Amino acid sequence: MRQFVKTSLATAIVGAAMVAVGSASAGITNTKHYLGAGNNQGSNHAAASDTGEICIFCHTPHGGDTGASVPLWNKRLSTATYTTYDQLGTSTLDAGITNIGSISIACLTCHDGTQAIDNILNDSGSGGYDATGGGSGGLPYTWTSPDNSLDSTGTFQNSVDEGGGNIFEIGTDLRNDHPVSVQYGGGGISANATAGPTRDTDFNLPQYDATGPRWWVDNTTMEGNGSTAGVLDKWDFKLYTRLDNSGGRFAGVDEPFVECGSCHDPHLETDTFLRIDPTVNSGASNFGSKVCLTCHNK
Repeated sequence: MRQFVKTSLATAIVGAAMVAVGSASAGITNTKHYLGAGNNQGSNHAAASDTGEICIFCHTPHGGDTGASVPLWNKRLSTATYTTYDQLGTSTLDAGITNIGSISIACLTCHDGTQAIDNILNDSGSGGYDATGGGSGGLPYTWTSPDNSLDSTGTFQNSVDEGGGNIFEIGTDLRNDHPVSVQYGGGGISANATAGPTRDTDFNLPQYDATGPRWWVDNTTMEGNGSTAGVLDKWDFKLYTRLDNSGGRFAGVDEPFVECGSCHDPHLETDTFLRIDPTVNSGASNFGSKVCLTCHNK
């Protein structure tokens, strides 16, 4: 397996779309990521009865975790050890997988089920900061979870890995999930070879902007409905810049990688936060596997 190290994830801020942009992004209160009291997500949703704050479970204006390449991150990153897709032993994987990138770890901080979702660094109000997380502000919060998605500590349970009916906790065994921290297009694409002469042609060629550097795959389904061909926007499928340190052909050169934020935007009012929205474009459902076929040329 090729070895890689993280470089500047300059596309992280754009790629994870952590900064709210546009009408769909502005509606975090209409998604299951609104974890405060007063959310309107009904019974199939967890809520903290102690606070009505919305952004606090992920972001803080001060004292964020500088080890996370996401804006003003208000949580301790997960320190779990993950079993990755390449360990499944499939013969069709022709790309390198490396250590889980910080964008994916940010998602897994809650969704791997190893720690409470309120392990925030900076609680609301004065005197609520605790650099270790879980803090001096009186955490953990009191959680209501009619669907039993959380245990008494505010940790996800009933995951797909444990036989539950919902996939909100995907666990630390990622072999049954779409690969993350994996080279896009089977490898062969880099800042020095943007056309990817050795790429797997079962993947669509990504767009490239050298000023980032950053890569993305145009979401043709949403074009004309908030997305523009050849221009990076919130609907496009993001790829994340990492540095190949394997000593191979592209050693020391930036390459595009797939992370959780490639397909999901945590602010979008879409089903499972996918970058496709039938409420914006009536033809933009996932009918015909449009999400998959954005990247996969089948």
